[in-house]
Amino acid sequence: MGQFLFIPFIFFGLIIFISSFFIVKQQTAAVIERFGRFQSIRQSGLQLKIPLVDRIAGKLSLKIQQLDVIIETKTLDDVFVRLKVSVQYMVIKDKVYEAFYKLDYPHDQITSFVFDVVRAEVPKMKLDDVFVKKDDIAIAVKRELQEYMSEYGYDIIKTLVTDIDPDAQVKEAMNRINAAEREKTAAQFEGDAQRILIVERAKAEAESKRLQGQGIADQRREIARGLEESVEVLNKVGINSQEASALIVVTQHYDTLQAIGGETNSNLILLPNSPQAGSNMLNDMVASFAASNEIGEAMKQAKENKKKES
Repeated sequence: MGQFLFIPFIFFGLIIFISSFFIVKQQTAAVIERFGRFQSIRQSGLQLKIPLVDRIAGKLSLKIQQLDVIIETKTLDDVFVRLKVSVQYMVIKDKVYEAFYKLDYPHDQITSFVFDVVRAEVPKMKLDDVFVKKDDIAIAVKRELQEYMSEYGYDIIKTLVTDIDPDAQVKEAMNRINAAEREKTAAQFEGDAQRILIVERAKAEAESKRLQGQGIADQRREIARGLEESVEVLNKVGINSQEASALIVVTQHYDTLQAIGGETNSNLILLPNSPQAGSNMLNDMVASFAASNEIGEAMKQAKENKKKES
């Protein structure tokens, strides 16, 4: 009978012995209290405490943690904007005592400081400056938090302004402004391209006209030279210049009529129907080619003078 009474004591003692051991996980610190007073801080691994005397008051993670704080405030140009500030922090390994006993709600403390700093900095800036200087806002938040939270055993690793969200109407207005600016830029580019195209077309047309005029001038020059040679040939066989010119005119006239008649699309030719009109046409043609002959003579004289000079 006594043996059966002894078994519960053994079982109770075994439970107490097992409860003396506990495990602290990696990147975690355990706070041990003895009779309600701080006793020690235990790091990761297998740990031992006095049963019924010591107790685990709490555990703190030593990992980097992140707290996202959303603040709504007003800019210098009276635009309401929502900012999302991400704070990365961790418990300082050597200050677990301060982090556990001096501060009950670290999230609330960090949030309060973020609100205070952001609402002090953003109202000094215009909306565009908030986007440009978001890193300055983050640095200001970190500086204030670091100075305050280190006293309570927390290290501020980094602060980031991860989102800037203006009022919906402001965003719509900004989108319209950006769209208008893009359309303006596109119109300017199109205008410049059109202007360049017109200028290049004008240059090409001017060059074409110049070359065309040069071709016509060369053609007329060759015609005059040919007439000059024809007159010279006729002079050699005893025909004077006046008669030679008339003969050339008549020959050219009939050659032209023959060329016109040879065209399949030419079915009508208008010619003077009176002897006087024919005579006038012949005289006009003679005068024209006489002028060409004078031009030829002048060109010939110019060539001879150039040869003499060289």
